Amino acid sequence: MASFNSYKLRCSIPGHEMDVRGLAATVFPEGAFVSVSRDRTGRVWVPNSSSDKGFTEMHSMSGHSNFVSCVCIIAPSETYPRGLVATGGNDNNICVFSLDRPQPLFTLKGHKNTVCTLSSGKFGTLLSGSWDTTAKVWLNEKCMMTLQGHTAAVWAVAILPEQGLMLSGSADKTIKLWKAGRCEKTFTGHEDCVRGLAVISNTEFFSCSNDTSIRRWLVTGECVQVYYSHTNYIYSLAVFPNSQDFISTGEDRSLRIWRQGECSQTIRLPAQSVWCCCILPNGDIVVGASDGIIRVFTEAEDRMASAEDLQAFEDELSKATIDPKTGDLGDIKLEDLPGREHLNEPGNRDGQTRLIKDGQKVEAYQWSVSDGRWMKIRDVVGGSNQQTSKSVMYEGKEYDYVFSIDVNEGGPSMKLPYNVTDDPWLTAHNFLQKNDLSPMFLDQVANFIIENTKGHVVGPAQPAGGDPFTGGARYIPGSSSDTAGFGADPFTGIVCLLRGVHSLNLTCKCSFTACFFFTGTGRYIPGSGPNPGAPVGVADPFTGGGAYSSAALRQTTNIYFPKTDGVTFEQANSSQIIAKLKELNGGAPQEHKLSEEVLESLERLLLSVCGLNSSEPAPTIQQINLLWKASHWPEDIVFPVLDIMRLAVRHPQVNESLCGEAEGVQLCNHLLNLMRPEGRPANQMLALRTLCNCFSGRHGRALLMAQRETVLSRAADLATVCNKNIHIALATLVLNYAGCLHLQPDLEAKAQCLSVASRALETVQDKEAVFRLLVALGTTVASDQTAQDLARSLGVSSQISKYSSVSEPSKVGECCQLLLKELQ
Repeated sequence: MASFNSYKLRCSIPGHEMDVRGLAATVFPEGAFVSVSRDRTGRVWVPNSSSDKGFTEMHSMSGHSNFVSCVCIIAPSETYPRGLVATGGNDNNICVFSLDRPQPLFTLKGHKNTVCTLSSGKFGTLLSGSWDTTAKVWLNEKCMMTLQGHTAAVWAVAILPEQGLMLSGSADKTIKLWKAGRCEKTFTGHEDCVRGLAVISNTEFFSCSNDTSIRRWLVTGECVQVYYSHTNYIYSLAVFPNSQDFISTGEDRSLRIWRQGECSQTIRLPAQSVWCCCILPNGDIVVGASDGIIRVFTEAEDRMASAEDLQAFEDELSKATIDPKTGDLGDIKLEDLPGREHLNEPGNRDGQTRLIKDGQKVEAYQWSVSDGRWMKIRDVVGGSNQQTSKSVMYEGKEYDYVFSIDVNEGGPSMKLPYNVTDDPWLTAHNFLQKNDLSPMFLDQVANFIIENTKGHVVGPAQPAGGDPFTGGARYIPGSSSDTAGFGADPFTGIVCLLRGVHSLNLTCKCSFTACFFFTGTGRYIPGSGPNPGAPVGVADPFTGGGAYSSAALRQTTNIYFPKTDGVTFEQANSSQIIAKLKELNGGAPQEHKLSEEVLESLERLLLSVCGLNSSEPAPTIQQINLLWKASHWPEDIVFPVLDIMRLAVRHPQVNESLCGEAEGVQLCNHLLNLMRPEGRPANQMLALRTLCNCFSGRHGRALLMAQRETVLSRAADLATVCNKNIHIALATLVLNYAGCLHLQPDLEAKAQCLSVASRALETVQDKEAVFRLLVALGTTVASDQTAQDLARSLGVSSQISKYSSVSEPSKVGECCQLLLKELQ
């Protein structure tokens, strides 16, 4: 292994009053960084020009009503050439700051619980993760997408540099890869909640977890390496510019530096929780911890602290105390420890830890390769000289207390063992994670432990500081509290005390290639029929009814988008539809047979809406009601009825009757049920076409815009069905939505159109479907800078570029070139 300089302290910055929870290197000023804290502030630190090698606070930011838990830098833009600072907090909000004012420029609201992680991407895209189990994509002060799929808090997010890929890591122990708002892959392997993510390249990333491991992944799903060295939760990661080496911090009081796949250096800190880290452009490392102090470490000798400051840091470290039950020194039997003579033997590696018994005291030492000696890093509490009497047995071990936690009334209780030397917040967190309970209960469980163990404390009190998981006030034994009186359950006010066992009630409120059907009386293709004549001159590119009259016209005029008038499916062969309907009715079960009167009524309705006979009267309410009833035929025979409905909803009276405020939701739900992925392809296609034709009337447009999120979500699932007719209908539906949204300020709706179209282009092969999806994308982004920025951040340009050279049909290549120009 190559030799590297060891990192040593550059400076300590005691600027915050409470835990430092997040760090990020800034773009401007050069060499600066921003920190956020439980003290509800964010601060920008710039390097001093003097010889003290320290940093000075340049700017302070405030705007959160509760503790601040994360921070990231939004890259410079024309509007903000110095970039922006985004912070997330326990008030469920994200505040976005410039570097020249203390109050936020704007606040992003939408999460329902603590925002605990942020990541920024190209074009101002911001990705957030929250305890509410979701991640959200933000752009220009708007939530563009909500990524749903995790079953527990989202602790970590990251945006990959290309192709619009996003990552989220969760307390449900999984990592998810998202593309255009859809979960493309779920990574499993961690045995506890995922706490941090760090991007290595377009194809690789790191993750860290409470299971004390770091994993290296390929975006294709393979875990290519697992790293072990930490002895407790790992909270954060940062990657060096060489995209290979990295650093990590955690609950074992350490910063660890990894070179060439190995932990090359361990730096202990005089604080229990080392929450966060970042790497400055010059290679220096910044870490933030639960003692409220920011520390900077460097391998450059000219930036290292003075000998006096280095000694002061070592002395501070040696005076600290360790509770071995926190796990940062592993599972060690203190009574078997050697004496001080063990320090005469050199260590085997940098950062190696040894516990030494010195009379009645236990001390921890760490081997420093650079100094060639053992350095005292703390005294250990909870050793053999401490109180060890226990009163309750649980799983073969003795504990001071075993709490019974009732999650649901009438259900089995869960046991929470606790020793008075344990950290109540850590114990509560472990309990919730072990039993897959919501992190919302952390405060209540920890406070319950605190209230029921008051006065029973071993070892010195911890200094004031923060709960390592919620940022609530750190427990100080014997301190005042706002919770219920001693022994009271904070949920019910009741507590059961029995031989050291306490009880708490914790109630938590396709294989088809085409849709062709053959019969003995002829061939019926749903939706087929004579093609309406195209106008002379430049033909409608959607009907294919003619050719363009001038190539020059196509080159100088964008005839493709924005397309704001709805595209419908007009083709009809009434005689074949009726013939198929009568044939299927003849073989239908008795309880589903239609009478001759009903068949005649449906035939008159079809002739009326197709306009083949001007003498036909307008559809009657009775006919429309019979159509609705017949549309609930068994799914294996209903397709000719759906074809009639497809044509009928174009008629204003039918559109109003079926899509009106009361009946419309029923129609929508019925069609969505027919579109379920396991349904029949003919029904899926005709349901999609019916929805497209609903856009021809104002009642249908209003209905589908109100049901947009549900309709597009269900329709998007059909992109994986191998059927070109379904793909064309899906593309048309997205296009019609895009047309209705053009020049509208509904960015979240446009984001869904972009997402569905982008995802569909990954599987759709038919050129007509591709063309309509390109037009949908063009219509969505036309005259809307924010939608264009979102499309760029999703990697739309690189996704569609392959279509720019398509010459047959020429409209595909031409439309793609115009869209690429729009997104430049």
